Amino acid sequence: MLRIDNLRPAVGARRKKKRVGRGIGSGHGKTSTRGQKGQRARDGIAPGFEGGQTPLHRRLPKQRGLARKAMPVRMFKKTYAIVNVEQLEKLEAHTMVTPELLKERGVIKQVRDGVRVLGKGELTKPLTVRAHHFSASALQKIEAAGGTAEVI
Repeated sequence: MLRIDNLRPAVGARRKKKRVGRGIGSGHGKTSTRGQKGQRARDGIAPGFEGGQTPLHRRLPKQRGLARKAMPVRMFKKTYAIVNVEQLEKLEAHTMVTPELLKERGVIKQVRDGVRVLGKGELTKPLTVRAHHFSASALQKIEAAGGTAEVI
C-alpha cells in the first residue's frame, strides 16, 4: 500500500554526489578530477568569459534611455484580439457589434489592447461594428454588406 512514509524515488533516479579530494585511494584525490595545470584546474572562469573573444554582452549595441526605441524587445508592443469578417457572419443582421458582445458570445477570449477586425471571409449581413482597428479589406466588406465600421 502506498503511504507517505514508504514513498521512495525510482531505482536509479537519484545518484550519489561525487566526493572529490578524499585521498588517492578514492580515485578522485590529489587534483580532484581537474587534471594538472591550466585554467580549468584553477579557480574557474567568470560567467560569460569567451576565451578572450569580446563577450556577447560587450558586442551588442547599448540601448540607453527610457524611450520606446531603447527599451527591450516587445515591452510596449500592443496585442490585439483578432476577429475576422467570417466570424461576424455568424451574428444576427443589424447587430451592434462591440468588444464586450464579442467576448460574451465567445468569439474572442479577452479584449487585451483592443479588437482588430481583419478581412478573411465574406459578410452578407449589415452590421454596425465598433472596434479599435480595421484592415482595409474588412472595412470594404462591412460597407459592401450595408453595415458601418466605427473606430473606438
